[in-house]
This record gives sequence, structure tokens and C-alpha cells, in this order.
Amino acid sequence: MKKEVIEVPVLSAAVRALGVPLSLVTRAAGLVFVSGTPPLDIFTGRLVKGDIETQTEASLTALKHCLEAADTSPENVVMVRIYAVNSGFYNAINRVYARHFPENPPSRTFVPVASWPMEFDIEIECVAVA
Repeated sequence: MKKEVIEVPVLSAAVRALGVPLSLVTRAAGLVFVSGTPPLDIFTGRLVKGDIETQTEASLTALKHCLEAADTSPENVVMVRIYAVNSGFYNAINRVYARHFPENPPSRTFVPVASWPMEFDIEIECVAVA
């Protein structure tokens, strides 16, 4: 069984430009794995600034863009992990998240983290059925 690295328009190049050693999306064993996705603008690859709701919306939009690059969609997501720098963001993140997964949401874990070496407050990863 082989893994396949999926090139994501704009975002894969943005990650490479940062020198971060990862693939945004990998497909293997009938699953699609999307790396932790910060609030990246899908048109420019730049970080989206703003409050936690703005950043959450951008992260989820970028996550959907990654899923589409792998020929799948949010409806096929089976597991999500949300990493946030402040557990106090939980309710605000949930408000935005609920709009993206309105029915039959996937399994999910919320993980508070200390910080990142870049200026953002949230990162979201997922596993989807291919």
C-alpha cells in the first residue's frame, strides 16, 4: 500500500515557502489525512489575521480546500482535531464550526496548546474517507 501526497493549489506552495517539512494532504488506505491547517487564505496562501471567529472560518475554508484537492469533502470527514492557543475560544470556535458541520458532525477533539512560532491562534486537522 502506497501513500500519495496531494498537491493543494496555492497552499502547498505557501507551506513549502515557509520551509515547513510536511505535506498538507496525504492519501493512503482509503483515507485522506489533512495536516494541521492554520488560517490560510486559499487565494494568496497568507495567514488570515483577525479574531478567533475570523481565523476559525479561514482554517475551515482552507481545510475544505485541502479536502477538495483530494477529491473528497467535509461530508466524508470522520475525525477532526482543533488546536487553539486559548481554551476560552471554545464557544466562539464551536459557533463557526457548527456552520461547517451542521448535521452528523464527525468525531472531534479540542486541544489547547501553548503557542506556535507564527502569528495565528488556531490550527485544524482532519481525517476523511477518500
